[in-house]
Amino acid sequence: MNLQPAAARLTVYVGESDQWHHRPVYTEIVHRAHAAGLGGASVFRGFEGFGATNHIHTSRILSLGEDLPVAIVIVDTEERIREFLPQLDELLDGGLIVLDRVEVIRPGGRRPDDTQDAERTGGGRP
Repeated sequence: MNLQPAAARLTVYVGESDQWHHRPVYTEIVHRAHAAGLGGASVFRGFEGFGATNHIHTSRILSLGEDLPVAIVIVDTEERIREFLPQLDELLDGGLIVLDRVEVIRPGGRRPDDTQDAERTGGGRP
């Protein structure tokens, strides 16, 4: 198993209908994380949840799924994540931001030892 150095996971919780200049705020966060060169970002849409307003949002058909919860998860080094935090201040009126330290067991994409193997064999990953 290829253990990687310690990393951080930034999770930003917003409402699906939250906007930034006529664009979903979760889209803006992902694009800014990409532009900042962060390791990766994913957006997850919740089926049900509640936040500061204490109003339950749900995707069940009878409730018509208004403003469902969305989580944006970004993983990189703690230093790079902390450098990115001021951008969130600009984008968010509400929402919740959580930062936790994580241990990356295997990064997505090509592992460092795969590059050497590919060069030796003349091919890519099996």
